[in-house]
Amino acid sequence: MKDKITLGLGLLTLLGVAAGLYFALTSPPDANQKDLVRIMYLHVPSAWTSYIAYFGTMVFSLVYLVGKNRKFDRLAYSSAELGVLMTILTLFGGSLWARPTWGTYWVWEPRLTTTAIGLLIYIGYFIVRGLIEDPHRRARVAAVIGIAGTLYIPVNYMSVYWWRSIHQTPTIQLLGKTHIAADPTMILALSIMTVAFTVMYLYLLRVRATVAARVEAREDRLLEAELQERRA
Repeated sequence: MKDKITLGLGLLTLLGVAAGLYFALTSPPDANQKDLVRIMYLHVPSAWTSYIAYFGTMVFSLVYLVGKNRKFDRLAYSSAELGVLMTILTLFGGSLWARPTWGTYWVWEPRLTTTAIGLLIYIGYFIVRGLIEDPHRRARVAAVIGIAGTLYIPVNYMSVYWWRSIHQTPTIQLLGKTHIAADPTMILALSIMTVAFTVMYLYLLRVRATVAARVEAREDRLLEAELQERRA
């Protein structure tokens, strides 16, 4: 049953990304940025998915602290891995977009700076995990970091409103408002890609958590065998 769900999510991801790319490539160019705006169809969904992944890390960490079930620790760090991946993709796409529009790949402005700080927080999350051998203590400490690190999301999102920033405000805002006077095809393409990336997160989360469970089971067997040898 689980494999069928994973397979279904994988197929939906492929179909969603294919449909999103089709509309992204066939939608009209932006009045000001021309075809350069097509980077948006990957940049925005990547940023959105990184938020979801970090929020997932917080939820799974909280559940772990309540029930001490290592399954949720695996889900927490699997989600954090996906968050780091999507943040890197966000920064990469944003840099490609920034070069022709801002004249440079990087500017230490609020949105980019808080994104870089958030990335460092979650890289630190994995460094701490690697330094602690006891699995339960590792999970507890990582859960605290994962929960606290989620404060990055509202700070990063609101940075363009709280501080002077050259980064534009969200392209699609709450209540359906848009930052740009966009052709309906552009909004459709962006919406499809955002949904497709969300489904892709769920798919990759299941795959990564399954791999993590198998690795942990193997490590537990090796540890048990080592303890038995010592007793003998």
